[in-house]
This record gives sequence, structure tokens and C-alpha cells, in this order.
Amino acid sequence: MAKKKSATSKKPKTPSKKVSFTLSKQQKILLGSFLFLLGLALVFSFISYFFTWQADHSLVGDITDRELVTKNWLNKFGTNVGHFFIYNGFGISSFIPAVLITLTGIYYFFDYPKKQLLKFWFWGILVMLWISVLFGFFTSKNSLLSGIFGYEINDLMQDYLGLLGAILVMTFLLIAYAVMRLKVTPEKIATALKRTKKDIASDFSSEGVANASEDIAIDSETGTSISSKKPSEEIKPTTEATAKPLDLSEKKVENNPLEKIVLKSEIEGDLDMEVEQAVEEETVSENLSDKLVKDYGEFDPRLELSNYKFPTIELLRDHTSGGGITINQEELEENKNRIVDTLSNYKIGIASIKATVGPTVTLYEIVPEAGIRISKIKNLEDDIALSLSALGIRIIAPIPGRGTIGIEVPNKNPKTVSMRSVIASPKFQNAEMELPLALGKTISNETFVVDLAKMPHLLMAGATGQGKSVGLNAILTSLIYKRHPAEVKFVLVDPKKVELTLFNKIERHFLAKLPDTEEAIITDTTKVVHTLNSLCIEMDNRYDLLKDAMVRNIKEYNTKFKARKLNPNEGHHFLPYIVLVVDEFADLIMTAGKEVETPIARLAQLARAIGIHLIIATQRPSVNVITGIIKANFPARIAFRVTSKIDSRTILDGSGADQLIGRGDMLYTQGNDLIRLQCAFVDTPEVADITEYIGSQKAYPEAHQLPEYVGEEGGTNLDINIDERDNKFREAAEVLVIAQQGSASLLQRKLKLGYNRAGRIIDQLEAAGIVGQFEGSKARQVLVPTIEALNQLLDNENNT
Repeated sequence: MAKKKSATSKKPKTPSKKVSFTLSKQQKILLGSFLFLLGLALVFSFISYFFTWQADHSLVGDITDRELVTKNWLNKFGTNVGHFFIYNGFGISSFIPAVLITLTGIYYFFDYPKKQLLKFWFWGILVMLWISVLFGFFTSKNSLLSGIFGYEINDLMQDYLGLLGAILVMTFLLIAYAVMRLKVTPEKIATALKRTKKDIASDFSSEGVANASEDIAIDSETGTSISSKKPSEEIKPTTEATAKPLDLSEKKVENNPLEKIVLKSEIEGDLDMEVEQAVEEETVSENLSDKLVKDYGEFDPRLELSNYKFPTIELLRDHTSGGGITINQEELEENKNRIVDTLSNYKIGIASIKATVGPTVTLYEIVPEAGIRISKIKNLEDDIALSLSALGIRIIAPIPGRGTIGIEVPNKNPKTVSMRSVIASPKFQNAEMELPLALGKTISNETFVVDLAKMPHLLMAGATGQGKSVGLNAILTSLIYKRHPAEVKFVLVDPKKVELTLFNKIERHFLAKLPDTEEAIITDTTKVVHTLNSLCIEMDNRYDLLKDAMVRNIKEYNTKFKARKLNPNEGHHFLPYIVLVVDEFADLIMTAGKEVETPIARLAQLARAIGIHLIIATQRPSVNVITGIIKANFPARIAFRVTSKIDSRTILDGSGADQLIGRGDMLYTQGNDLIRLQCAFVDTPEVADITEYIGSQKAYPEAHQLPEYVGEEGGTNLDINIDERDNKFREAAEVLVIAQQGSASLLQRKLKLGYNRAGRIIDQLEAAGIVGQFEGSKARQVLVPTIEALNQLLDNENNT
């Protein structure tokens, strides 16, 4: 029979210790003590060497004879060290390394930061060499002032440069030291000279004031000041009314540069009074943040992509073929006559009429005769449209701020407003706005630019095919042309999956997404809900940063961060603007409902101060999609053409959108007046060229990462392995037992965890029997009543 192999227990291998070059506390103390005493020994040796070097010169190098005694304070050690450093080395400047060794010992003994110590050594060695060479100009080879090193280097410089050349080199080195080390500038020298002149002048003036102060006395009976000199020089008041007690706060005493003034009294028994002037405290000329800005400049968020090139205007096409607005005089005259005739049929007289021709619409401004009611003209809207045989007649009665009545009539040959014309306009190029949007042109053919940061959110609506998608592309193009990738990020939601796909090319430049997400453009409804909740977490995190920085909005925060007044080690960082774009909001409401509306409403109410702005577009402007909560937080709205007055009222709280002519014709409002615009047209190939131009450049390693978020519907796959529990498992259990509330959000707040990690810990707590099962929106039930019961439960687990 084969013998059974005896089971041998394998000994665990002990891991090899890594070599560490860091010193312990005790080692630093020992090294510091040694260096400090060594430095003192060198100092004493050098001092003694200057007095004993001639007597000990013949004994240098003989260190084997123990009976040999030198006159140096440190015997043979002091003699040989002094001979090496002072005689053969650097002369009197050898004291500098001795002092540096002593200083190094102090730094190690007390464990001070070593950064400043390195500067002392660097500049100290340079100064030692410079002083040694300087004394070489005036001494011989055997001088103790320069040492052999200083003499030889000086002699070498003079052999190649001459005396004058050597002096110029030494002067340059002195200037370099003064500028780089002592921060000396011509302005500081001039300031010092001015202060010296003032001090000299003040010394002379103070001497005169001191002499005068010795002659001042106070009459104890009258309380007036009298002179202690000759009676003829005594100051006498002209009248009794002018006589007044001595005011110690008079300007002569206040401005006296002396620190102390003694007022002597000639009256016996009266005490001399000493007046001491308080010295003004010195003020700090610059704080730490100002010094950092002075040394390194302001923080530049564009530095990581410093070579980024903004897209050129040549990438956009001129859809007008270079032609501007052409005025058709016959059309204008014909429309004018029809308007006048129609109004005259209803006995409405017109005092004057004026036409303003726009790219797609002409505005006729009329001034009715006195006594005509405006409502009478307003009611003739359909009659005027019938007489002009035109679609899209809109009457503005009256035009705000002008005192006229406007009649907007579409042109027979409308012109396209190209995106190139509005981007190239000075109004957009010179816009001093945080997030400028070039929406299009007004009836007066002026480029219309607004600031998304001031809106602060935008609601777009209109029927299918009326220009919403082109409007979104125009908005995104405006921001791309004006802002660096470090300054703005887009969160794009596209339920239709085809409208915003071109922007995938600029994912690592301009887009933001959830961690561990493949596609940056969000098309799945579940991911939309997670993204919106992630933006809510980002909003809360940003508000915490603003609170710590003691500022009120993102602009003040970024200004403070650029000025280096906020410490990145405390979690502060530059905050880019985040623009959330939802292309079809109605589809999200149908599929997700409250899960989408709630975070959208929360972001709309709170997120504007921290730089998160929303742009929501929908083709179905019904009240169940654009609810009251949404409308209340979206004062800025754009309405393209809709099919009914009800839809117009839903969007704009008034009629007008149903009278537009389509193809980019739109009404814009920011809570006050309606402005009719022709939206700028940017074609799909243009967007493709722009994104290709940006995408081909150097980008960030990945898209901007939003905070992690997971819902609390987990808990099916329970993690029952004790060894794989999170290292914060016990701490999390104690938090929930104390609060008697089993919630992942509570763990996030108390332990500062992400959603995923908090959810995993909740699953582990459920597996351990500490919290109950998931109950929808309710918090989980905590099954352990006290901390003592928790400890007993966990201890029993470990024992088993």
C-alpha cells in the first residue's frame, strides 16, 4: 500500500520589509543634535584658527601622533578643519557653511519644514563663493580672508577678462543676488531714499518742537499756556474770551514725530506731565493670496487646454448668398394702401404710418387720429389679414415705449437669417455676457443676443417642423463659439436619439455625463432620471462650496478662486457652467412623470446661482407637460408656430404664437414684452463641421464627470460574505441604529459617501439583519434597537 502523505501545514510567508528612507521622530532628534553640535565645533575651530594658525601651521596633517598638542581650541581636529576650509578653501566666508550646518541641526531637531532650509543652503553657498572671490581682489595667495580658492578664481578671471572685466562680472552677480533673493527693485530703492529724506527732515523738525515744548507751561490759576522764557517773550491772550485751557489734542502735539513730550510746570508743587504719542501699527502690504497672484499669476482654467482653438467663422455658411434685405417698394405701398383702406372702412383715421422692413416680417407702425379707441383696431386683426391676403398678421396695440400701434405683415419673399451673420456681428463678438446666445434677428434686422445666465432657464415650444431643433443647434453653436471647454459643459438629453447625435464628437471637450456611462448623449429614460438627480447632487455640492467661500453666486466664487483666495486642498475647484438641454420634454413626462418633473422643478428653482441652467424644448405645449411648476420657474420662453390659441397661451400666457408663419419665425419673452425674431439658421452639415473641428483637437481624458447616483431600489442580491463587507460597515450600522432610520441618503450625509457605496452598505446591513427590506419611498425599518444590541449581534457573527 502506498504511504499516505502527511498533511503539513504551510507557514505563511512573511512579506519582505521595504526599505524606507524616511526618518522617525527619534532619528530626526539624534541627527539634529549631531549636526547642531558639529556646526558649533566648526565655528569654534574657525574662530580659534585665526589666532593660532601660524603656530599650528607646521603641525597640519599630522594626526597619528597622540602626544602632539596644537593651540587650537579643538586641538588637531580644529587645526586641520580650519586649514582645509579657511587656508586652502574659502577664507573668512567658511563660517557660512558652519552656520548652515548648525541651522540644519535646528531644523531637524524641531522637525521644521525643510523647503526654506534648501533655499538657505543654495544662496549661502553662492554668497560664500562670491565673498571669497571678492577678497581675492585685495589679498595675497596666503591670505585668510579669501583663501586659496578665492585668490585662484580671481586670478583666473583677471587672466581672461582683465581687472575691469572681473569687476563687471562680480557686480552682475551682486545685482542678480539682490534682485532674485532680496527682491530689490528700482521702485523699492526710490521709496527707501524718500523715506530716508523724510526721516532726516523729521529729525530737524522734531528738534525744534522739542525745544519749543520745553518752554510750554500751564498756569494753574487761569489754565492758559505761558512761556518759561523771558517775560517779553511770554505769550499773552489779547482778551479774556480768547484765553482757553491748553488742548493736548492740538495738531502740533498730534503731528509731533517724537514719541514722548514733557510738559513742564513752573508752579511749585505742580507735577510735570508726560505725553506719549501712540505708534501707528504697521500694515501688511499684501496677504497670501495677493502674493500667490504676484508670483504665479491668477489661476487660468483654460491652462489644461491652452492650445485649444475656437471654431472659425468660415465653418459656417452664408445662406443669404451675400445679399442683405431688399426693400420692395411696390409691396410696401400696396400693403400700406390696404391697411389704410381697411381702417377707413371702419371710420378709423390714421395720422401717420411708418414701415420697418425685417428679414421675414415688415412692421407697419401707425398713429391713429385723436379719439380712436385702441381696442377697436385690435378687433380688426382678422379683417386686416383678409384684406392683405397674408398669413401671420399680428397687431401690437400699443407698441411698448413708442406710443404707436404695430401691424406685423409677413414679406412675400422672406430672407434666411444665417448663423454666420449673427456670430460675426459685433453685438455677439463684443458681448460682455457669461453665456451669450445669438438667437437671430429682430424685425429691425438687428442681431438679438441674450444672456442665458440672466434668464436663467429657457423654455422652447412649438409644433413639429417649425424650428425647435434648429433653435437648439443655434443656442449650442453660440455657446461653443464664445466659451472655452473649461468654462461650460453640456448635459444633452435626446429621447428621439437622432437630433443631437452630432455633438458626440465633442464629448471630451464640452459634454458632461454620469460615471461608467458609455454614451454622453442621454437617450434612455432611466438614465435621464439618474442624470437629473445627479445634477441635484451637484447643485447641493456647489452650494456647500459657495457657503464655505462666503459668496453668493458662481461668478463671485470663480473670481475668488482665480485670485487664489480659495484652497484646493479644502475641496475648492473652478466651477464650469452646466447647461442641461432636453430636446423632447413631453416624451419624458409621458414615460417618467413625477420622477422627471420633480428634479427639473428643483433645479429650476435653485440651480441658477451655482451655474446650472436648463433649456427645455417640447412640441406638445399642453398643460400636463408644461405644468404650473415648470412655467413658474421658466420666465424666459421661446414660442415657434403652434396650431391653436390655447397652446399659445400655455407657452406665452397670451396669444400670438398661433399667428406666426413658421420656418424659424418665433416670439421671445423674458417675463415682460414679446419680441418677434427670425431664428438663425444653422444646417446639419455646419454643425458636423464645427464638431469635427473641435473633436480633432487635444481634449480632456474623459467627459466631465457628474456625481454618482443610484436609486434605492436595490437589495435583491444580498452580500452575505462577512469578509467582503465595506470598511465603513460598522460605522454605518451605528449611524442607522442611533437614528433608527434605514436610508442610503442618511449614510451619504453622515459618512460623506457616494450613492453606489451607500447602496451597497445598505444591502450588506440588510443581509446582516440590521435593517429591513426595501419599501419603496419609505425608509427601511431598523431591526436593532440599541447600540448594545448591535455590538452583541456583530460579536456573535465574529465568534461564529
